[in-house]
Amino acid sequence: MKINNFGTQGVNPYKRQMNKIDNISKSPGKTADKVEISSAAKELQGVSQLGKERQAKIDQLKIQVENGTYKVDAKETAKNMVNFFKK
Repeated sequence: MKINNFGTQGVNPYKRQMNKIDNISKSPGKTADKVEISSAAKELQGVSQLGKERQAKIDQLKIQVENGTYKVDAKETAKNMVNFFKK
């Protein structure tokens, strides 16, 4: 005849697992996860190039607004709004 889990170690095997989980959650120095994208990865995505082009366009529009030469094309704006809401 074979007897497994002889002694007190097999009485409540789930208790040890719960103790491990409690110890991990109470451990000091636990930090939150953090994700950082390197500048090389951003360049591969083309984000920096689009950012420079966009900033140049924004600067140009700011100058036009300050000078009072910026004109809104109402037909183009309406057409873009209709296309946006049709999607």
